[in-house]
Amino acid sequence: MYIMHYIHIDGDRYEGAVMSVYVDYLSLFTAFFDETRLSILELLRDKELSASKLLEQINIGQSTLSHHMKTLVESGIVSARKAHKWTYYSICESGKKNVMEMLKRLEELVGHNT
Repeated sequence: MYIMHYIHIDGDRYEGAVMSVYVDYLSLFTAFFDETRLSILELLRDKELSASKLLEQINIGQSTLSHHMKTLVESGIVSARKAHKWTYYSICESGKKNVMEMLKRLEELVGHNT
């Protein structure tokens, strides 16, 4: 079954591409909406780290880290690179760009309604 999603802005109805932008925003907000993920992003701010190094610095289990890293990677904020048996994580440049674009659009949206 196919369900069409619509969004209303200033009385106009939009679908498709406009809706996909908001789905992307939701993914980014989900990534930022957790204290542990924010801590991970802070650790990755200036460097690439392996999962084992992240585990040493954050008091969580391996499966919990995997869950958080999956969310961050799927959001596009973090990239993952496998080398031998380790996975290394870093802030993704295109992810940074997407976050800045999202914030700019949200600022325009809020400014449009004031």
